[in-house]
Amino acid sequence: MGVAGGMKCVKYLVFFFNFIFWLCGLALIVVGIMVQVSLNKTLKITDPTASAAPIILIGVGVVIFFISFFGCCGAFKENHCMVATFAVLLSLIVIVEIAAAIVGYVFRNKLSTIVHDSFTDMISKYEKGAPEFRETVDNLQHNLKCCGVNSSSDWKGFGSVVDSVPDSCCKNVTKGCGKGTMTDSDKVYQQGCSAAMETALKNNILWVIVAAVVIAILQLLGIVFACCLMKGIREGYEVM
Repeated sequence: MGVAGGMKCVKYLVFFFNFIFWLCGLALIVVGIMVQVSLNKTLKITDPTASAAPIILIGVGVVIFFISFFGCCGAFKENHCMVATFAVLLSLIVIVEIAAAIVGYVFRNKLSTIVHDSFTDMISKYEKGAPEFRETVDNLQHNLKCCGVNSSSDWKGFGSVVDSVPDSCCKNVTKGCGKGTMTDSDKVYQQGCSAAMETALKNNILWVIVAAVVIAILQLLGIVFACCLMKGIREGYEVM
């Protein structure tokens, strides 16, 4: 004997929430990948805590696909065991997502030091770095309209000409435009990249935190509906 009355509505709500969870899983994977690429490609950050939150979210997103299977099949077949499995696994996922949000928030407060140290390391390796590495630094400075870590003077000692900076520091980039123009504010950006990069990364991490919290709230509703459906299925068995 299947569920009836209000439980029928709950059954279809569980279906609906599983579709939402599937979309949430996809969203977590996309957001996690975007932040991970931003952290490891745009800026060569070596601190492992920087990647913790996005990696957790990518893993959670993949797992949600499998959990949604239990929810859909359990609701369709009105199988108490599968719905219970769905509720338990989803509860664990919520805990992991809350942990990811906490890690993201903690890392957000460490950004200033990590970005400063990472960019300082990138500048020190720039001249002897591979072409791909130099291109990353150049694109970073050009796109953020900045030069050096705190200011253009961080490039002191660069090149064979005194007071030179990479051409990517120039406001109008041309070959050799950075030679001897370190302190020329008309030709070279004087602001450092540390503050600009910190702001950009904080915005990315903020999206990770928002995604984790919003999806966790939706999943809590799913757990409530799953528990209601479990109760209806169990009562149906008792009637039989």
